[in-house]
Amino acid sequence: MTQPSNPIVVGTRGSDLALVQATATEAALAAAFPGRTIIRKVIKTTGDRRTDVSLAEVAKAEGTFDKGVFIKEIEEALDAHEIDIAVHSLKDLPTILGDRYRLAAVLERAPVRDVLVMRAPGGIAALPAGATVGTSSVRRAKQIQWLRPDLIVTDLRGNVPTRLRKLAEDPNYHAILLAEAGLVRLGFIPESNCSKDGEMIVGIDGLFVTRLEESQFFPAAGQGAIGLEVRSNDESSRILAESIGHHDTWLRITAEREFLRLLDGGCHTPVGVFSTIVNGVIYLNARVFPEAGGHPTSGEACGTDPITLALELFNSLS
Repeated sequence: MTQPSNPIVVGTRGSDLALVQATATEAALAAAFPGRTIIRKVIKTTGDRRTDVSLAEVAKAEGTFDKGVFIKEIEEALDAHEIDIAVHSLKDLPTILGDRYRLAAVLERAPVRDVLVMRAPGGIAALPAGATVGTSSVRRAKQIQWLRPDLIVTDLRGNVPTRLRKLAEDPNYHAILLAEAGLVRLGFIPESNCSKDGEMIVGIDGLFVTRLEESQFFPAAGQGAIGLEVRSNDESSRILAESIGHHDTWLRITAEREFLRLLDGGCHTPVGVFSTIVNGVIYLNARVFPEAGGHPTSGEACGTDPITLALELFNSLS
């Protein structure tokens, strides 16, 4: 049978992590469609250009929504038929997409936890009173200040290697918060923790990692997942993306993102939510921080249908 001659064009940001995610997507496509040419198009987004101010300020200046600054130009490339599949860190993708786009599939999920990176082992409890912690995530900031109200949280942007170097070189920072998936994908830590005394960052001396358990520090909806976005009317690209998608990951992120939609929560909303699947049953937990501050509400639910489950979790919040 003759293979289609038209190439598959994959669009991605140009950060180290984005390129690793694009490579994983391209490898899956190549395995599923041997003989098809796969082309990568690297797209610089507004969020990549503006690292001098917070995401909220960039979004306000651009007239867009929070982390929409990381997808605007990529979606424009979809509109222009310059790319067929857009590869995203799923937690950066808005819960509700424009009518012209759809989330077609997700690859198998990486570890979902957040990590605390410090100059010494010990985790959150070991941070000195008044320590400064860097993060660009409102969710992470709210959670660590809830756990340790004495800490000072400051906005810290840039790609993963840049933020690690900032911690290593700038004495004003005591720790930073990052996603475990990014550190694993970039080779800074192994996928599993083999050390009981504190893991060290590979390639940067003097930095230690503590993986924060989901039950203690709730991750973002979709964290650790690679999302594949296509034009909503492009059935051929949808089929390509779905062919390399991971079913259990899709069920989990569907529940998480639907819960976020019910909350009317965007990427910048301080909401932690995570899921697991055991014997076909999805377990969903959430922690929601009020915008005005104070203690969060939380809830949990389990079931087999992700949409129904998200509603049950939403109704369980207390």
